[in-house]
Amino acid sequence: MMQFGLNHMTAPRLNARDLLTMAAGLGCTGVEFRNDLDGPLFQGETPEDIGAAARAANLRIFALAEVKAFNLDTAAKLTDALALMQIAVACGADGIALIPFMAETQTARAEQRHSLRAALEVLLPPLQDHGLTGLIEPLGFINSTLRFKEDVVSVLDDMNQPACFGLVHDTFHHHLAGEDTVHADVTALVHVSGVTDPAPTADQMTDAHRVLVDAGDRLDNLGQLQALHVAGYDGAVSFEAFAPEIHQMTRPADALARSKEFITSHLARRAA
Repeated sequence: MMQFGLNHMTAPRLNARDLLTMAAGLGCTGVEFRNDLDGPLFQGETPEDIGAAARAANLRIFALAEVKAFNLDTAAKLTDALALMQIAVACGADGIALIPFMAETQTARAEQRHSLRAALEVLLPPLQDHGLTGLIEPLGFINSTLRFKEDVVSVLDDMNQPACFGLVHDTFHHHLAGEDTVHADVTALVHVSGVTDPAPTADQMTDAHRVLVDAGDRLDNLGQLQALHVAGYDGAVSFEAFAPEIHQMTRPADALARSKEFITSHLARRAA
């Protein structure tokens, strides 16, 4: 049975406890909290209290997001990264999200791999010390300084696949990057969102186009999820929608339930 998760970005108007309540009601197995929403992380509640609330609801905290631009001068960001790791430990999160820098111009792939390796070497010891996973999420935008999952896998292979790092397969960014291969063996979490607007080409799509997955989806979410499943991925699939119309919904749980049902029913038909 597919596990679902809920990223706080999908319902940013909810506080941390209400997000947990909605996730539990939807039958999710976990949530992701973010430090880039309005107000402080957990709306000022302590990590320990939110961790206890998650456990009481039988939910995991998959990750705290995010260490922004983690692959740019990582050593200088280490204090912030360590602070997020400490909060993650306090609330019982599995890991922290590592998000690459968005440059003004394109970055050569060799340089992307070099910067990634340098950043991971800085982050590896503290992640191991804290018992956390660093969730590496390539962004498929053309000016991203880490676009391709293939490059992440290559660098991790060169580092002998340290257990404290995992890959995030984001269906939106997979489509934007034009990637075909999934890397289920190193994937620790999947993010799903759809694009239904017929107008933008892939290189014109932005976070504002990211809605819930339904029959109008242009990103082939179902194909991506099927490929991941066939390749052996059995982890969580977490809803991460950025579109303003999603954020403004008055009944987000109903819309999420419909998207969840659409995904599960159509994948079951494909598997039959």
